Amino acid sequence: MIGKMRLPMSKVSKKLHRLKSNKIFRDLCSETDFTKANFVQPLFVNEALRNKEEIIGLKDNFVMSLEDTLRQINEDISNGVNNFLLFISSKNKSLDSFNLSFHEKVISSIKDEFKDNINLWTDVCLCSLTDHGHCCLFDKDNSINIDKTLDEISKVALTYAEAGADIIAPSDMMDGRTLKIRKVLDALNFSIPIISYSTKFSSNFYGPFRNAADSSPLFGDRKQYQLDYRNKSEAIRASIRCAEEGADMLMVKPAMTSIDLIKDIKEKTNLMVGAYQVSGEYAGICLSEDKGLLNMEEALEETWHVMRRAEAQFIITYGARLAKKIGF
Repeated sequence: MIGKMRLPMSKVSKKLHRLKSNKIFRDLCSETDFTKANFVQPLFVNEALRNKEEIIGLKDNFVMSLEDTLRQINEDISNGVNNFLLFISSKNKSLDSFNLSFHEKVISSIKDEFKDNINLWTDVCLCSLTDHGHCCLFDKDNSINIDKTLDEISKVALTYAEAGADIIAPSDMMDGRTLKIRKVLDALNFSIPIISYSTKFSSNFYGPFRNAADSSPLFGDRKQYQLDYRNKSEAIRASIRCAEEGADMLMVKPAMTSIDLIKDIKEKTNLMVGAYQVSGEYAGICLSEDKGLLNMEEALEETWHVMRRAEAQFIITYGARLAKKIGF
């Protein structure tokens, strides 16, 4: 039976301190408001690009160069966006030895340009770094080498923190990755929140994202490490595990197919839980408007209110830059 988890008071106090570190965090964590401060806008940067390319199905979302990304963030700030979730794709991929110099440059350039006017969330995973597109490293028999994977994921997280990231968001779904990252960051006195993709299903709704992040697996699928959407108790246990390992906030993904889990996870962990309106969900709304089947802005508003009604603390959505226009 899954009961409510109790954390040591010292650990709870430290977590609360991390989430109070600036006004953007405090507004994001307000439990009595629902405004544009509760939205997070994904951004895709690709080292190989010189000109931005629109993402198929995701209206007004692009894969960009660093220069285009800086211009896009500046425009988004004027539309009320302060939280950005960053995905970075490398030009050269590898089996197990990763060059993160471009990642460091992107993160440091964004923070140097916009400083405390934004919170920069960094997705931490190996899928856009590996030549096989999976979120882990394998042994010769194609079984997951969990120890080596966790070592590399924690190195990526540390690199992002050193470059100036405001939030570390591990999305790989490897057992133990939150604990490993937390230990590495704490050992070097990085008081940086971890917002974990704690309940992430193996889903059909990630297609546009995989193209944008250049992270489609070359073989097999991710069912051996992402969650089975048929299993509620397993999904809740995954979030409890991340909370026990030191996550500051949690996340469900995809949003609408996880809507029944948000309140349960919040109650069992006593942590704030957000929802990721993933690319397939968002693309469905965009393409339906293109066919004259619905009004995109009204449909987005409806889905966002349903997520908030389900007690989502924050919403990651490709339409965050529209929230001000819609009336949030």
